[in-house]
Amino acid sequence: MLIAVASKSGLEVDQHFGHAERFLIFDYAGGDPAPLKEVRVDKYCSYDPDHPFRHPQFNAIVQALHGCKVVLTEMIGELPKQELEKIGITPIVTTGPIADALKLAHDSVCEGSCQGGKRAAGNCPHAS
Repeated sequence: MLIAVASKSGLEVDQHFGHAERFLIFDYAGGDPAPLKEVRVDKYCSYDPDHPFRHPQFNAIVQALHGCKVVLTEMIGELPKQELEKIGITPIVTTGPIADALKLAHDSVCEGSCQGGKRAAGNCPHAS
């Protein structure tokens, strides 16, 4: 399963979705997360107090996150959250070490039924 992480430090989930200029993409398979790439994006947030939905920026972020099932972020606005959910990307708000957050993301999407991808090969629908 591909998981995107909003991170400034590269070590923790420590970035607001709208402030992120990059996302780290990980492949979480069999309980062993592997970093795949970093994708650069234009910030979604315009710092406008009315918070209008910024379609071009949002669509560009969605394209950059193509294939991801989850986005881990420190914070996300309600409208981007709803739009991500509509297209099948689960936003999860959390902070802390990336490795812990990746397991949380996997287990949240898989509802824990595969025990973090540690069951026998083939039993986790997110193992690839």
